[in-house]
Amino acid sequence: MDFEPSDDQRLLVESVTRMLSGTYGFAQRKGYMALPEGYSPAVWSQFAEQGLLGLPFAEEYGGFGGGAQEVMLVMQAFGRVLVLEPYFSTVVLAGMALNVAGSSEQKAAVLPAIAEGRLKMSFAHCERQARYDLTDVVTTAKRNGSGWVLDGSKTVVANGATADRIIVSARTGGDRHDADGITLFLVDADASGVARRGYVSRDDTRAADISLSNVSVSDADVLGGVGGGLPIIQRVVEAGIAASAGETVGAMEAMNEMTLEYSKTRVQFGNPIGSYQVVQHRLADMFMAQEQGRSMAMLATMSIDNPEQGARTRDIALAKVGIGQAGRYVSQSAVQMHGGIGMTEEYAVGHYFRRCMVIERLFGDPAYYLNKLAAEVG
Repeated sequence: MDFEPSDDQRLLVESVTRMLSGTYGFAQRKGYMALPEGYSPAVWSQFAEQGLLGLPFAEEYGGFGGGAQEVMLVMQAFGRVLVLEPYFSTVVLAGMALNVAGSSEQKAAVLPAIAEGRLKMSFAHCERQARYDLTDVVTTAKRNGSGWVLDGSKTVVANGATADRIIVSARTGGDRHDADGITLFLVDADASGVARRGYVSRDDTRAADISLSNVSVSDADVLGGVGGGLPIIQRVVEAGIAASAGETVGAMEAMNEMTLEYSKTRVQFGNPIGSYQVVQHRLADMFMAQEQGRSMAMLATMSIDNPEQGARTRDIALAKVGIGQAGRYVSQSAVQMHGGIGMTEEYAVGHYFRRCMVIERLFGDPAYYLNKLAAEVG
């Protein structure tokens, strides 16, 4: 199988890298963090102008008809500079849900607005008691005439405080852990009964806890069939794992470059630390871990469109374990090789470390997926 990017994909990476080189220095990023939104609206507009916000959407909805590979390459470029804008929550997570389950009317109403940068979205499924169990949903949606009324709460919703619309999972039938009976709804963020508490996550991104109290939605707001939300949620999670794996690869590339450069300039016992064999061996190990992680990111990306659910689930689990282990090794090694400066807020490597550690636990940590793989083989 040919893993080399096509000419169009190379041009995509070059254009994204060129744009970010002028807008996403480390000092600039710290400035974006301090803005009320936690990111730069101006950069978000640039993403729209570049066509990045419509990348995975069909041309009829204002997109470019790209696929999982193109999204992975963009996320890899984002990982190199730790992009803060809500691309992951809007385009990757909400975009996948709409691509998989949206009606033609829903797509026509939402996807062009996303592609143009006018609409930001979040995907709200995680609940406090659920941990990584996708079936554990206690938020309810009850019939009320021709519509529904939602009650419950969601936690750690990526960019939930700045989203214009939120895709919310709720139980319309069954018991707490039943696979059937989960339904997805499109909810306006400023609808009556929606309360959001935003905060800064450990990796400097923004998240929110969302409560829903007697929130009214219509049948037109149902995404996919009533009670059939779990397969959609699984596809969204798989897309999120593949995209975040690409972001981790970009972060590892940046950390390896910073560490290599530091080893050439940091002098200890009269010599650059990079001249010592033990340091050279560690740098080589970090590079190998990066390339192993890249392979796992490719595996996840190429599994997204696999119609066989069992094989797709297994490959995604393998990739999640592999990219998590690689990201942890490179991150910890980079901080250790930088010594005390690696732990300071003023130096970039610690920020990359924190982002990789958050991604490692996103949608489930490696131990969770190892247990799933072990259970599968009996």
